[in-house]
Amino acid sequence: MTRVLVAEDDRVARDLLCEILRAEHFEVEAVDDGAGAIDRAQQGRYDLVVSDVRMDRSSGFDVLRVFTEKSPGTPVILITAFGDVAGAMEAIQRGAYDYVSKPFNVEELRLTVARALERRRLAAEQKASSTPTAVPTKIEDFVGKSPLMLDVYKLVARVAPSSATVLVTGESGSGKELVARAIHTHSPRTGEPFVPVNCTALSESLLESELFGHTRGAFTGAVASKRGLFEMADGGTLFLDEIGDMGPKMQAQLLRTLQDGEVRPVGGAESIKVDVRLVCATNRDLEAEVKAGKFREDLYFRINVVTIKLPPLRDRPGDIPILVAHFLAKLGRRDGRAPATMSSEALQVLAHYQWPGNVRELENAIDRAVAVAKDGVILPSDLPPEVGLRRRPGAGAAATDSTSPGATPAPKGGSAGSGGSGGSLIDDRPSLAELERRYIDLVLAECGGNKKKAAERLGIDRRTLYRALERTGVEPGDASDDTAED
Repeated sequence: MTRVLVAEDDRVARDLLCEILRAEHFEVEAVDDGAGAIDRAQQGRYDLVVSDVRMDRSSGFDVLRVFTEKSPGTPVILITAFGDVAGAMEAIQRGAYDYVSKPFNVEELRLTVARALERRRLAAEQKASSTPTAVPTKIEDFVGKSPLMLDVYKLVARVAPSSATVLVTGESGSGKELVARAIHTHSPRTGEPFVPVNCTALSESLLESELFGHTRGAFTGAVASKRGLFEMADGGTLFLDEIGDMGPKMQAQLLRTLQDGEVRPVGGAESIKVDVRLVCATNRDLEAEVKAGKFREDLYFRINVVTIKLPPLRDRPGDIPILVAHFLAKLGRRDGRAPATMSSEALQVLAHYQWPGNVRELENAIDRAVAVAKDGVILPSDLPPEVGLRRRPGAGAAATDSTSPGATPAPKGGSAGSGGSGGSLIDDRPSLAELERRYIDLVLAECGGNKKKAAERLGIDRRTLYRALERTGVEPGDASDDTAED
């Protein structure tokens, strides 16, 4: 029988995890802190470990480290309410199979467990490395804790150590260059050059000269030879931003360079070998461009080895307070003064805006607000006029469920009263129905009572949520009305 160890200090979450895993017919052992899990690593063999990150005595990273050393073939899934880029990077690079953010989707958790066990089965005869990868320099501008961004962090962490070509897609201003820099920083090429070039900013003839270089006299004005960006990026990473705007001639030359691993300067007779990791970005639908005959299909397949899709800011409004706090601190450091304060009214306006320009537009809006605010307090009137005029679809006048930057975070495991080890929970082992009720209460609290958001986080539709509320003795109408979100 498959043996699973669960380490979680929140009793509700621990009992729910155990019930989910036992329903899959696994033999489950549970401990309430990291030290207990580490003791188990010394005593027995497990097929899988599911561990919280933040626990008393020893953290989930300590559990991961010990199991990596003592039982390198055992996959470890880390789970936490504090998802961020540093945690995702550290978890994946230290050898965790996956990193799951609370509140977890039950079905997705089941699939993650199934994939981890399949990976173990396939790798049963291979000995996994017991040396964790060192954590690279923190990327301070890579900000956001939403599940969508957590998926981006995990994918960046997985692809960074390889030399695979990566295509980053997303709307303008969503942070595609930051992803490219993160890939480079967390790769073995981190000590070598990172060379960005915007394909939109240059004409085709200038782009050719910029990428491949030219010899003296190659064209009018070429008074001296010039190294191209491919040559300058040798050993490192070349980032081609907005590659979808590249013309047909340059597409053909880029394809030849990728196939041959060498470049020929404009006007030159000899080719130069280069070792470059290529990361491309676009805000276009390249598949549609290929079908329309505007982008070469063979080049598309060359650059689309791994795709990382960046979500627009409007799809992750919960990250707005985090980004606001980050930009306020950044501007305070730039100006050499204490960070400005964002009023709750101004934060609500920011949370309800559509942000067509994404994170870049948000940063510019904060910069403008800091410049015009009086006494270091930003009011709605300090924000750009258009921000107050264009609201996200479905955004009502009610306050958002996000706290202002700098506010005290909720206790571990969710809202006050949700319980934890040593809390107000009953001593007897709760039933699965009781666990279901508590977990729904927890998610509803974290969503400000909004049933639509809660259903999305739980991975179910609202009718299913209503039925679950009715089963547990809660009338669906008792929760906060969510008609403003429809």
